[in-house]
Amino acid sequence: MKLAAFPKCFMDDLCVHRTMTVFDWIALAEKELKSAGVTGLEMYSGYFESFEPDYLASVKQALNDAGFEMPMLCVSPDFTHPDSAFRQAEIEKERRMIDLSASLGGSTCRVLSGQRRPEVSREDGVRWVVESIQELLPYAESKGIILTMENHFKDNYWDYPEFAQMMDIFCEIVGQIDSPWFGVNYDPSNTLLANEDPIELLRRVAPKVVTMHASDRRPRPGVEIGPEGITDYSQLIHGEIGTGINDFDLMFEILRGAGFDGWVSIEDGVNGIDELRRSAVYLAKKMGI
Repeated sequence: MKLAAFPKCFMDDLCVHRTMTVFDWIALAEKELKSAGVTGLEMYSGYFESFEPDYLASVKQALNDAGFEMPMLCVSPDFTHPDSAFRQAEIEKERRMIDLSASLGGSTCRVLSGQRRPEVSREDGVRWVVESIQELLPYAESKGIILTMENHFKDNYWDYPEFAQMMDIFCEIVGQIDSPWFGVNYDPSNTLLANEDPIELLRRVAPKVVTMHASDRRPRPGVEIGPEGITDYSQLIHGEIGTGINDFDLMFEILRGAGFDGWVSIEDGVNGIDELRRSAVYLAKKMGI
């Protein structure tokens, strides 16, 4: 296994306020995370100021100079809109993101289902998502990029939560797509947000896991999670890996048993680089790197 990092704590700085550039993030990661075992930086489509070839070449050069790979590109396509023209536009955008991942030396590009719009039925949503991903597979293959579907909660900048947030819908979609160019990006904390068991989901999808988001959540001070599970998302803090309720020893045991030897990307909380570094140290030890 190899360890990457995703700067969850700097998302708005990178994507909204633009007070941090992707070059700033690469330099910070080189200074603070390389010694902790991080050898890859997962990127998000919103980090980039441009998609022009010269700009992307400069990003790739900065990654190379810092000694990092860019193994994973985090993208949030929305395939559950009732308008077929909207869905087709999302497919075209995802093709461009496949190109982006390939241009930076990536091996994967994330896909999602889309937003859980109240007017969209389960049957229609599942069909549209499967059709959209299947339409993308030949292009992904031509670029050498594996599409990874994440069991997601909600993109930072969406109106509605993920259509396939619940395990049964997620597994229904994943089970209908059989291709070496498609797999799962597993995130245990997102399963907690669905009030479901991350280990149960992992056992169901482990053979298809290509990448992993290592994230952890813990109850807020004074909150006790009872037998009814998590009834309010605000009960949990998204924070430092190893301080929460996810069992990473068991997760890595299951993944190794399924033959997984891919990238694990740290998706830390909102409290800055020091926590991110401690998360890296914790995971590197658990992963044996």
